[in-house]
Amino acid sequence: MAHTTTEKRTSVYIYIPNILGYLRVLLNIVAFALCFSSKFWFASLYFISFVCDGVDGWLARKFNQVSTFGAVLDMVTDRVSTACLLAILSQLYRPGLIFLALLGLDIASHWLQMYSTFLSGKSSHKDVKDKSSWLLRAYYQHRYFMAFCCVGSEVLYIILFLIHQKHDESLISVCVNATKNSLTLSVLFTLAFIGWGIKQIVNIIQMKTAADACVIYDMKER
Repeated sequence: MAHTTTEKRTSVYIYIPNILGYLRVLLNIVAFALCFSSKFWFASLYFISFVCDGVDGWLARKFNQVSTFGAVLDMVTDRVSTACLLAILSQLYRPGLIFLALLGLDIASHWLQMYSTFLSGKSSHKDVKDKSSWLLRAYYQHRYFMAFCCVGSEVLYIILFLIHQKHDESLISVCVNATKNSLTLSVLFTLAFIGWGIKQIVNIIQMKTAADACVIYDMKER
């Protein structure tokens, strides 16, 4: 029996989408190792890792290999990679506190959402059918809308990293100058900014609704 249990546990670790998840971790490690020596390779590897996040979800559904471990691996990889990029941006631009605040919001929002999910007995943090916020429901229930927001947010951070020229630059002045000199960059930046903005609003709503769920759980326990 113990041998069978071990085999089943091992099989989850080698699910195809989970193997892709390990590749994402490796890509991020290499990307951040190169971030100060090659902006091109950093941006390329970081974005490929981000794209793989959507691919592994598709593979999990296609091969019926959806797992809690895979979902947690995905979220941890997402949060850590975004946090590292935001930490770097906080050192490149002023005021750096903006990026640290975004880092804190991102982690707090998703951590509270995951914890409240387990308290409520749901199988996925994306199950928000009972939430009062239409934006939160739209975000998690419409895959393309969620993809637009997530891709926009990450692309915005990558753009900010790529257009940085010298240490301690003003964030606003760099954005204005870069978008003013290139129509293509201006359009891409605008679309990314819209997706980023919606995602931050969703993060705030998610944090509040998750905190409410924790309080409701406390009230029921008492």
